[in-house]
Amino acid sequence: MNILIDADGCPVVDEAVAAAREAGVPCIIICDTAHVFKKDGAQTLTVSKGADAVDFALVNRVRPGDIVITQDYGLAAMCLARKAIPLSQDGLVYDADNIDALLLARHTARKIRMSGGRLRGNAKRTQAQDAVFIRQLRALILAGTQSPGTLP
Repeated sequence: MNILIDADGCPVVDEAVAAAREAGVPCIIICDTAHVFKKDGAQTLTVSKGADAVDFALVNRVRPGDIVITQDYGLAAMCLARKAIPLSQDGLVYDADNIDALLLARHTARKIRMSGGRLRGNAKRTQAQDAVFIRQLRALILAGTQSPGTLP
């Protein structure tokens, strides 16, 4: 098992790297050239800027049982297809039961924006959200290290 982080705009990089380091799980941060990451305990892979460049680099490296941290529903869907475990920055495990509804919501929001509509942005991130994320990530790591090759 590896932990792969879609690091462009990810607010929990430090927390994820720390959890990976504590568990002795390899961690790969993937970002584009607009971001700079150098974290002890993680390998950083920097790819060229471009539409979805980070997403494609990540999905080409993901293996069954890997944990992928992303807030991108499209990337989460691709990772599910490769039998990885996508996790949002808020601790939501993306799965077959929720990904279709999330993709539909994303599509609907895009249609609203494309027609000139506006949507509210996200609220300021809280410590409680970080705590939920860390708890869920640690549970996934524990499940993956106890039963390698199986999904929780």
